[in-house]
Amino acid sequence: MDKVTGKKRVSVKPTGDPAVDGFLDYMLLERGSSINTVLAYRTDLVYWMKFCDELGNTYYPVLPETQARYLRRLEKDGMSSATRMRRAASLSVFSKYLVYDGVTDGAPLLGPLPKREKTLPQVMTEGEIERMLSSCEAGGEGVIKAAVALRDKTMIEMVYDCGLRASEICSLRLRDLDESGGLIYVKGKGGKERVVPYVGTLRNAVKKYLAEARPVLAGSKVETDALFLSSRGRMMNRVALWGIVQKHGRVAGISRTRLHPHVLRHSFATHLQRRGMDLRTLQELLGHASIATTEKYTHLDTELRDVYDSFHPRARVDKGT
Repeated sequence: MDKVTGKKRVSVKPTGDPAVDGFLDYMLLERGSSINTVLAYRTDLVYWMKFCDELGNTYYPVLPETQARYLRRLEKDGMSSATRMRRAASLSVFSKYLVYDGVTDGAPLLGPLPKREKTLPQVMTEGEIERMLSSCEAGGEGVIKAAVALRDKTMIEMVYDCGLRASEICSLRLRDLDESGGLIYVKGKGGKERVVPYVGTLRNAVKKYLAEARPVLAGSKVETDALFLSSRGRMMNRVALWGIVQKHGRVAGISRTRLHPHVLRHSFATHLQRRGMDLRTLQELLGHASIATTEKYTHLDTELRDVYDSFHPRARVDKGT
């Protein structure tokens, strides 16, 4: 416990190398990176350390020729271009830190990062989402089961209707809801806050969840002010939300490859963009730092329309008719 802030200290399990551990502490405590970001750095650097151990090399300085062999190994191991790019980027940041901290004299000029493959996000159809929501209504008998079913339906509907990330919906507190105004105050990546409206059926669902389900899940002893609670009255986490989407998605007959909370967020963005929402507004709702990230939904919608034009018998009108 920190005596100054009164909060629990956040730490990362040591790797055994003082320079690597110093880098992780620096990113967490001095740069203010999130614990998830630092854990990702740790994973990447531990993989690098194992690679160096196999070669009998030291972990630093990071030399270009060793980096090139490392990237070839990552590709050989079947890692995606996105993962390879991230691990190469982690190595680059670590190399610069070594110079900053005086561990090495100068950062070698490392090779270019692997090119990231352009992949379009997967989405669900509006009908699939409706089927998933309907599957929550068959929650089974018993007060707890009914409360869990209502919670599941409300969470799925909120992720889709508001385009929230899994971490964002799980971290929502009661105070983040403006029930009278129909607004949700969401803390996104980097602690940035945005305001997202919740209206229509979702607003009614949230009201019903708060009145009927949450008190049952909280029980007699309220340990948290989290908006969504587990059956034991604790804050929900991303793994639990993933399980909810998996469970009800299977009942709805949706392909397992698309049963992830982030697909609901992609579906939210795609459906709004298809209905004509401008990219700037969509960017604000999604909490994207760059408009370029939001533009991928334009490409996705174009691809969907191309497929529609290719297969639907009434999509094209012959010239001269």
